[in-house]
Amino acid sequence: VQLQASGGGLVQAGGSLRLSCAASGRTVRSNDMGWFRQAPGKEREFVAAVRRSGGSTYYTDSVKGRFIISRDNTKNTVYLQMTSLKPEDTAVYYCAAGPRSITSTIRLTSSYDYWGQGTQVTVSS
Repeated sequence: VQLQASGGGLVQAGGSLRLSCAASGRTVRSNDMGWFRQAPGKEREFVAAVRRSGGSTYYTDSVKGRFIISRDNTKNTVYLQMTSLKPEDTAVYYCAAGPRSITSTIRLTSSYDYWGQGTQVTVSS
């Protein structure tokens, strides 16, 4: 499984970005897909996830109402639409794929077996 994240960049506070995660094979339809982020000096944290079956979505509280995760099975791609960006959203964003699909652990990094290389998002104040 290969995951390729893209779409990061430098944006002013209040702006928007759309991240993409292109996956190999049938990864998106076969796995729960998640986005995580890691700021300098901090641990990697959960941002959003979408279930492989049913399409339920999950978000960390700090991005609810601002970020939307979606997937396109035909393109084998997952997206993270980010709006109303804040300086505290600055981080390297990683996409991940996990086959186990357990709701109670969907926010944990240990639930994901495959990771992309990360894309930098910088929000200036």
